[in-house]
Amino acid sequence: MKIVALVSLTTILVVASFATLGFASDPSPLQDFCVAVNDAQSAVFVNGKVCKNPNMVVAEDFLFRGLDKPGNTSNPLGSRVTPVNVNQLPGLNTLGISAVRIDYAPNGLNPPHTHPRATEILVVLEGTLYVGFVTSNPANPALKNKLFTKYLYPGDVFVFPEGLIHFQFNVGKTNAVAFAGLSSQNPGVITIANAVFGSDPPINPAVLTEAFQVKKKVIDYLQKQFWWNID
Repeated sequence: MKIVALVSLTTILVVASFATLGFASDPSPLQDFCVAVNDAQSAVFVNGKVCKNPNMVVAEDFLFRGLDKPGNTSNPLGSRVTPVNVNQLPGLNTLGISAVRIDYAPNGLNPPHTHPRATEILVVLEGTLYVGFVTSNPANPALKNKLFTKYLYPGDVFVFPEGLIHFQFNVGKTNAVAFAGLSSQNPGVITIANAVFGSDPPINPAVLTEAFQVKKKVIDYLQKQFWWNID
């Protein structure tokens, strides 16, 4: 199983790396590598991460261990995303690529969300997933956003274009596992329900009542819920 997982993850990362050559959101590196410095307390912010002195770089800067371990899916959504982006693996800085492992309990959902800076290529290792994405607003206002969906089985690969709302749902009776490569060192995640109904401070209910064409009590109910973050 570990060998299959390694081969599958390697495949999606190689494919994603080719995508980054011409279409990555991240700028191309200007040197061999630019290992990220933990600059959370820095007074200076840059687009990306500050580079570590190349003379101080070590092999561990390019290593992450742990994607063989299942994520804890004991939450209301029944899923867990284990990310490996520049925040976990500093050697990814400027390389325009990252990865995630996603675990799903039966009926587990990775809810509708977007990656504002990355295309995602997903491969299923275990289980059966119902996945899909929705297009952006069509130029013709008479048309609706189009939904593309598929049922995925072990070995299947599916692509979610950059910035589009997408989801994965475990429709099987057993746990499911998938790995994904993303074309950014820091793809970002916007979970739609969390952002709309769980923002801090909350969006004015009058805005949401008008937007969703529902009564205020519906919006009040939704804003009072606890919106889970599975990353």
